[in-house]
Amino acid sequence: MNIKLNLYHQCQELVEKRRHSILNHIADIQNSLLSETKSSAGDKHETGRAMLQLEREKAGHQLAEIEKLSTVLSKINTEERPGKAGVGSLVFTSKAHYYIAVSLGALEADGKPVYAISPGTPIGQLLMGRQVGDELRFNGNSFVIEQVV
Repeated sequence: MNIKLNLYHQCQELVEKRRHSILNHIADIQNSLLSETKSSAGDKHETGRAMLQLEREKAGHQLAEIEKLSTVLSKINTEERPGKAGVGSLVFTSKAHYYIAVSLGALEADGKPVYAISPGTPIGQLLMGRQVGDELRFNGNSFVIEQVV
């Protein structure tokens, strides 16, 4: 399996794990809301329900963000397109390696860290449209693009 396809699958797995975790959390909240019984301390009951509702709303927002990541991933072409860096590119630099897709942090490919970044992140914006040999500066560090796959 080529390195880009491996990274793509790692991203898909991470997004799916997060989705599953959030859905379980939402189900737990829903169960808590349903099992919450009216106690004699009415204010305490209402406060508990309100907190659960807020928690469910927050989890709903997290789920929406995960769905956005999943949509972005589904549009990525995993075929090799050497040349300029773009969405779906694997960019090797003299400092680090980046997979331009979605922001998921450090992944591993061939025993080395590769950072899954979004094209909207500062480093992603800097890399987009660049090619082999381009020298860049980011956070006071200089680096050179060695390969774009």
